[in-house]
Amino acid sequence: MSEPNAAARKRVFLYIPTTFLVLFFVLPLVALVVLSFWQTANYKIVRDWTTLNYVTLATESAYIIFFLRSLLMAILVSVFLVVVAWPIAFFIVRFGGRYKLIFSLLLAVPFLSGEVLRLIALQGMLGPTGLINGALMRLGAAPLRFIMYSNSATFIAFVYLYLPMTVTTIYLSLLNFDLRLASAASACGAGRLRVFSEVIWPLNLSGTMIGFLLSFIPTLSASLAPRFLGGPNGTLYGMSMAQQFGESGTWALGAAMGVVLVLFSIAALVILSLGVNLRRTGFTGMER
Repeated sequence: MSEPNAAARKRVFLYIPTTFLVLFFVLPLVALVVLSFWQTANYKIVRDWTTLNYVTLATESAYIIFFLRSLLMAILVSVFLVVVAWPIAFFIVRFGGRYKLIFSLLLAVPFLSGEVLRLIALQGMLGPTGLINGALMRLGAAPLRFIMYSNSATFIAFVYLYLPMTVTTIYLSLLNFDLRLASAASACGAGRLRVFSEVIWPLNLSGTMIGFLLSFIPTLSASLAPRFLGGPNGTLYGMSMAQQFGESGTWALGAAMGVVLVLFSIAALVILSLGVNLRRTGFTGMER
């Protein structure tokens, strides 16, 4: 194949994903930013350039509380998921043997049903007459009312929804990790804690950060879980944003809330990427 044809082929393969990103990511995001500087009145868009929507988000205590509550929830959920997902993923890689593929496929089973259906199933488990409370009452114990229509129920829902994704991300990172490095460190006298903290953890930190972000960002912007399980005091930022595009009809304010989420997600990505030493994780920047 001649060089001009090879260069043209490379440009075509570059243009296809670039066009896709521009059409389905950049342009909708630009439209969202433009809408955030307009106004909405009586369910109609008023093309009047203003920063009032951002002033409202920065000064109204309700939106500040919703955002801080969502931020705290996202951090707690993501940290908990990473802590729980690590031993699960490590067990599959270390002891899964020829059943690794089966275990990894089982992680995808929850994704065979929609998020709404999974949340409804969770309602059936955590509800006042659900499986858990039903079993407790049969044993003569009092039902656990705090686990339904509360922030605790929302937390459980987020863990239930995003644990398979976090485990899969860390599993894929560990799958490419050479376990002989850990064995060599143990042979040199390093204890299990030191092997994990100085060998296994640093070399898989990029996969861990990706798993953290894949749970942090959806939790920060989630609207269905708090709507189904959160209760009257469990409104999160994403749920409030969804209301702007729904019953409230204040689309411009909702667009401003979406822009804030995007900017904060980008900032979180940048901050976390600064803590990853790519060379220590095995990345050299050179093609093989």
